[in-house]
Amino acid sequence: MKHYLSAYYLIQFCGHSWIFTNMTVRLLFFGTDSFADTFYAIGLVMQACQLLSVLELLHILTGLEKKSFLATFFQVTERLVILFLVITSQEEVQSKCIVCLLFFLWNLWDVIRYPYLLLSTIGIDYPALTWLYHTLWIPVQPLSLVTEVFTVNESLPYFEALGTYCYTMSLPFVVSIHFPYILKAYLVLLSAGVLYTCNHLYSKRKLYLKQQELKLKVK
Repeated sequence: MKHYLSAYYLIQFCGHSWIFTNMTVRLLFFGTDSFADTFYAIGLVMQACQLLSVLELLHILTGLEKKSFLATFFQVTERLVILFLVITSQEEVQSKCIVCLLFFLWNLWDVIRYPYLLLSTIGIDYPALTWLYHTLWIPVQPLSLVTEVFTVNESLPYFEALGTYCYTMSLPFVVSIHFPYILKAYLVLLSAGVLYTCNHLYSKRKLYLKQQELKLKVK
């Protein structure tokens, strides 16, 4: 199964590298004008990568990987909710600069995370990459949370105006589902999930730093 995991991480790395490179080149050549159609240029690949990431939950459940299920669950689901329910469903939101910033942060983290996991799977330790993996999350995770919250807030007026995902069901009593209220409540769960993920990454960073100290003492 090591070959399967290596192939999975390689595919994810290629996908996120393509997105990151595409966004960077477009920004350098077209500047802020690239925001208008960034989603149309990379959206399909982004959706494919995020859908594929659901496999990471199955890897943990089946014992292929020994990672925190909750931390992985929060990261996978928060991206699926933001990408598919918030951004993809509202065309007006897709061209906003906050979406470009969010995609940039997501992929900045993933172009470090996936090659680190790939090398770890095949038993290779590249010190610079390992340090980046245990350090880059410190600015990226909080910034991602801020941009995710901002993206949701940007989408709320459109959900209100268009009534997307809002339903009224006639049961023995009338039940109304107002999606903007659900999104507002979700922001609390989103913040809790990112906090849990950061705490998990912090624990891994402490372990990594201790191991580095031991290596220096041995030398």
